[in-house]
Amino acid sequence: MRPNKRDELVRKALLVFYRDGFHATGMDKLVAETGVSKTSMYKHFRTKEELILAALRLRDENFRNWFLRRIEELADTPAEQLIASFDALKEWFEEDSFRGCMFIKAGAEYQDKDHPINVQAAEHKRVLLEYFTELARKAGARNPEKLGCQLLLLKEGAIVTAVLLKSCDPAQDAKEAAQVLLDNALA
Repeated sequence: MRPNKRDELVRKALLVFYRDGFHATGMDKLVAETGVSKTSMYKHFRTKEELILAALRLRDENFRNWFLRRIEELADTPAEQLIASFDALKEWFEEDSFRGCMFIKAGAEYQDKDHPINVQAAEHKRVLLEYFTELARKAGARNPEKLGCQLLLLKEGAIVTAVLLKSCDPAQDAKEAAQVLLDNALA
Protein backbone atom coordinates (compact mmCIF):
# COMPACT_ATOMS: atom_id res chain seq x y z
CA MET A 1 0.00 0.00 0.00
CA ARG A 2 1.19 3.49 -0.83
CA PRO A 3 1.30 6.03 2.02
CA ASN A 4 -1.98 7.59 0.86
CA LYS A 5 -3.58 4.13 1.08
CA ARG A 6 -2.38 3.92 4.70
CA ASP A 7 -4.05 7.26 5.40
CA GLU A 8 -7.21 6.02 3.71
CA LEU A 9 -7.14 2.91 5.92
CA VAL A 10 -6.85 5.09 9.03
CA ARG A 11 -9.73 7.33 7.87
CA LYS A 12 -11.98 4.34 7.20
CA ALA A 13 -11.01 2.62 10.46
CA LEU A 14 -11.77 5.84 12.33
CA LEU A 15 -15.34 5.77 11.03
CA VAL A 16 -15.81 2.12 12.03
CA PHE A 17 -14.31 2.61 15.51
CA TYR A 18 -16.41 5.74 16.07
CA ARG A 19 -19.60 3.99 15.01
CA ASP A 20 -19.06 0.58 16.61
CA GLY A 21 -16.51 1.02 19.40
CA PHE A 22 -13.01 -0.31 19.81
CA HIS A 23 -13.43 -3.68 21.49
CA ALA A 24 -16.51 -4.49 19.41
CA THR A 25 -14.55 -3.95 16.20
CA GLY A 26 -12.34 -6.87 15.31
CA MET A 27 -9.81 -7.11 12.53
CA ASP A 28 -12.22 -9.15 10.39
CA LYS A 29 -14.78 -6.33 10.56
CA LEU A 30 -12.07 -3.78 9.71
CA VAL A 31 -10.97 -5.85 6.72
CA ALA A 32 -14.57 -6.10 5.49
CA GLU A 33 -15.39 -2.42 6.01
CA THR A 34 -12.12 -0.89 4.78
CA GLY A 35 -11.58 -3.20 1.83
CA VAL A 36 -7.98 -3.80 2.91
CA SER A 37 -6.65 -7.31 3.39
CA LYS A 38 -5.40 -8.42 6.80
CA THR A 39 -1.93 -8.84 5.30
CA SER A 40 -1.87 -5.27 4.04
CA MET A 41 -3.32 -3.97 7.30
CA TYR A 42 -0.64 -5.73 9.35
CA LYS A 43 2.09 -4.32 7.10
CA HIS A 44 1.26 -0.88 8.47
CA PHE A 45 -0.08 -1.71 11.92
CA ARG A 46 1.32 -4.60 13.94
CA THR A 47 -1.73 -4.58 16.21
CA LYS A 48 -5.26 -3.29 16.27
CA GLU A 49 -4.18 -0.98 19.10
CA GLU A 50 -1.65 0.71 16.80
CA LEU A 51 -4.45 1.32 14.31
CA ILE A 52 -6.66 2.68 17.10
CA LEU A 53 -3.89 5.11 18.11
CA ALA A 54 -3.53 6.29 14.52
CA ALA A 55 -7.31 6.74 14.27
CA LEU A 56 -7.35 8.71 17.54
CA ARG A 57 -4.56 10.99 16.32
CA LEU A 58 -6.52 11.67 13.15
CA ARG A 59 -9.74 12.28 15.10
CA ASP A 60 -7.91 14.64 17.45
CA GLU A 61 -6.51 16.62 14.53
CA ASN A 62 -9.82 16.73 12.66
CA PHE A 63 -11.95 17.60 15.66
CA ARG A 64 -9.69 20.27 17.11
CA ASN A 65 -9.16 21.89 13.72
CA TRP A 66 -12.91 22.06 13.17
CA PHE A 67 -13.84 23.01 16.76
CA LEU A 68 -11.29 25.79 17.22
CA ARG A 69 -11.86 27.22 13.75
CA ARG A 70 -15.63 27.16 14.25
CA ILE A 71 -15.36 28.95 17.60
CA GLU A 72 -13.26 31.68 15.97
CA GLU A 73 -15.85 32.02 13.20
CA LEU A 74 -18.68 32.36 15.72
CA ALA A 75 -17.12 34.95 18.04
CA ASP A 76 -14.43 37.62 18.10
CA THR A 77 -13.33 38.12 21.72
CA PRO A 78 -11.94 35.45 24.05
CA ALA A 79 -14.95 35.78 26.38
CA GLU A 80 -17.37 35.41 23.48
CA GLN A 81 -15.37 32.47 22.14
CA LEU A 82 -15.67 30.62 25.45
CA ILE A 83 -19.44 30.87 25.18
CA ALA A 84 -19.51 30.21 21.42
CA SER A 85 -17.81 26.87 22.02
CA PHE A 86 -21.20 25.58 23.12
CA ASP A 87 -22.80 26.79 19.88
CA ALA A 88 -20.16 24.78 18.01
CA LEU A 89 -21.01 21.77 20.16
CA LYS A 90 -24.69 22.16 19.31
CA GLU A 91 -23.83 22.02 15.61
CA TRP A 92 -21.86 18.83 16.19
CA PHE A 93 -24.65 17.27 18.24
CA GLU A 94 -27.10 17.91 15.40
CA GLU A 95 -25.02 16.03 12.81
CA ASP A 96 -26.54 12.73 11.71
CA SER A 97 -23.21 11.02 12.32
CA PHE A 98 -22.89 12.25 15.94
CA ARG A 99 -22.12 9.33 18.26
CA GLY A 100 -20.48 11.15 21.16
CA CYS A 101 -16.82 11.70 21.92
CA MET A 102 -14.38 9.14 20.61
CA PHE A 103 -11.95 10.04 23.41
CA ILE A 104 -14.50 9.50 26.16
CA LYS A 105 -15.21 6.12 24.55
CA ALA A 106 -11.49 5.30 24.34
CA GLY A 107 -10.96 6.19 28.00
CA ALA A 108 -13.92 4.03 28.99
CA GLU A 109 -12.80 1.03 26.93
CA TYR A 110 -9.12 1.32 27.93
CA GLN A 111 -9.27 2.35 31.57
CA ASP A 112 -5.68 1.60 32.60
CA LYS A 113 -4.19 5.11 32.96
CA ASP A 114 -0.86 3.89 31.56
CA HIS A 115 -2.35 2.25 28.47
CA PRO A 116 -1.30 4.17 25.34
CA ILE A 117 -4.91 4.52 24.18
CA ASN A 118 -5.99 5.97 27.53
CA VAL A 119 -2.96 8.28 27.45
CA GLN A 120 -3.91 9.47 23.94
CA ALA A 121 -7.50 10.12 25.04
CA ALA A 122 -6.33 12.05 28.11
CA GLU A 123 -3.95 14.11 25.97
CA HIS A 124 -6.84 15.23 23.77
CA LYS A 125 -8.71 16.47 26.84
CA ARG A 126 -5.57 18.11 28.26
CA VAL A 127 -5.07 20.11 25.05
CA LEU A 128 -8.70 21.27 25.13
CA LEU A 129 -8.29 22.25 28.78
CA GLU A 130 -5.25 24.34 27.83
CA TYR A 131 -7.30 26.00 25.11
CA PHE A 132 -10.16 26.92 27.46
CA THR A 133 -7.72 28.07 30.13
CA GLU A 134 -5.85 30.30 27.68
CA LEU A 135 -9.11 31.84 26.44
CA ALA A 136 -10.13 32.41 30.06
CA ARG A 137 -6.79 34.09 30.72
CA LYS A 138 -7.18 36.33 27.66
CA ALA A 139 -10.74 37.16 28.71
CA GLY A 140 -9.42 38.41 32.06
CA ALA A 141 -10.77 35.70 34.36
CA ARG A 142 -9.57 35.99 37.96
CA ASN A 143 -8.70 32.29 38.06
CA PRO A 144 -8.35 31.11 34.44
CA GLU A 145 -7.25 27.59 35.43
CA LYS A 146 -10.41 27.05 37.46
CA LEU A 147 -12.66 28.53 34.77
CA GLY A 148 -10.94 26.40 32.12
CA CYS A 149 -11.63 23.27 34.18
CA GLN A 150 -15.24 24.27 34.78
CA LEU A 151 -15.90 24.93 31.10
CA LEU A 152 -14.26 21.67 30.05
CA LEU A 153 -16.44 19.88 32.58
CA LEU A 154 -19.54 21.51 31.08
CA LYS A 155 -18.40 20.58 27.57
CA GLU A 156 -17.77 16.95 28.48
CA GLY A 157 -21.04 16.66 30.39
CA ALA A 158 -22.94 18.16 27.46
CA ILE A 159 -21.43 15.55 25.13
CA VAL A 160 -22.45 12.64 27.36
CA THR A 161 -25.91 14.12 27.89
CA ALA A 162 -26.36 14.63 24.13
CA VAL A 163 -25.67 10.94 23.58
CA LEU A 164 -27.81 9.56 26.39
CA LEU A 165 -30.70 11.95 26.99
CA LYS A 166 -32.86 13.15 24.15
CA SER A 167 -35.14 15.18 26.45
CA CYS A 168 -32.50 17.83 27.21
CA ASP A 169 -30.84 20.57 25.21
CA PRO A 170 -27.34 19.97 26.54
CA ALA A 171 -25.44 22.48 24.43
CA GLN A 172 -27.84 25.31 25.31
CA ASP A 173 -28.03 24.30 28.97
CA ALA A 174 -24.22 24.13 29.18
CA LYS A 175 -23.94 27.48 27.37
CA GLU A 176 -26.22 29.14 29.93
CA ALA A 177 -24.23 27.64 32.81
CA ALA A 178 -20.96 28.71 31.13
CA GLN A 179 -22.23 32.29 30.91
CA VAL A 180 -22.92 32.32 34.65
CA LEU A 181 -19.45 30.94 35.37
CA LEU A 182 -17.82 33.42 33.02
CA ASP A 183 -19.73 36.38 34.46
CA ASN A 184 -18.68 35.31 37.95
CA ALA A 185 -15.04 34.85 36.90
CA LEU A 186 -14.92 38.31 35.34
CA ALA A 187 -16.76 40.15 38.15
